Amino acid sequence: MAQKQKMKETPNAERPTSNAGLAEHTSAFGVGRSVFGVRRLLFRIVDLLSGGVFIYAGAIKILDPVQFAYDIDNYKILPWTVGVALAFYLPWVELLAGVALIFRRFYSGAVSILLALIAIFIAATIAAKARGLDITCGCFGHASQHWSFPAHMAVDLAIFAALLLLVFRSAYENRSPA
Repeated sequence: MAQKQKMKETPNAERPTSNAGLAEHTSAFGVGRSVFGVRRLLFRIVDLLSGGVFIYAGAIKILDPVQFAYDIDNYKILPWTVGVALAFYLPWVELLAGVALIFRRFYSGAVSILLALIAIFIAATIAAKARGLDITCGCFGHASQHWSFPAHMAVDLAIFAALLLLVFRSAYENRSPA
C-alpha cells in the first residue's frame, strides 16, 4: 500500500520488477540477448563482409591498374582513355568506401556509392553478354578469372542484395520519429 502511495506521488516512477523473467533471456554467460541485439549483430556482419569484399577488390585493382584498364576495355563501352582513368581512380573509391562501411564513417554515402558501382557493373556485364562478348570482370584478380557468367552474376547479385539491405536499414535508422 505504501508503495502505491509513493508511486502516486512520483509521476515518473516505475514499478519494481523481479529478475525472474530475465533468466529466460540470458545466455550461459549471463549476457542478455534480444532480437534487436541479434539483428544489429547480423547487420554488422553484413557491413564487415561487404566492406571487406570491396577493400579486397579495390586493393587487387590498385596493385595492377594496367590489367584493370584492359579489363574495362574488354567491355567495349568506354573509350580507352576513360577506361584508363577509371582504372586508376575507381579502385581507390572502392577501397575507401569499403573502409567507410567497416568503420561506419560516411556510412550512407559509402553504401550508396558501392550500390551504384555494383548496379553499373551488373548492367555492363549483362550488356556485354548480350553483345556476345566473353569477358572476365577482373573484380577479384586471378581468383575470379575462370568463373562462368552465372557464377559472376550470382556473386554480383548477392553483393547487390547485401548493399540494398544496408541502404534500407540505414534509411530506416535515419528516419525521424513521427
